[in-house]
Amino acid sequence: MGAVFKLLGFSRLGCGCVVGRYREVPSSREVMYVEEKGAACGSHWHRRNHTVATDRLRESGLAVIARAS
Repeated sequence: MGAVFKLLGFSRLGCGCVVGRYREVPSSREVMYVEEKGAACGSHWHRRNHTVATDRLRESGLAVIARAS
């Protein structure tokens, strides 16, 4: 059985990719997934439905565009 995740919000990277930030309910661990890859993104580690490392997000210029309620 899979873990339950709560959506915390979305962010847009400088490359145009959209990332969803989620919290795993049982452990409170936060993960980020690439929801949509930007049309001009040349990053090989930005793949749709894959996790993204937090340190690489900082390098990409993470900017919050929406928050889940």
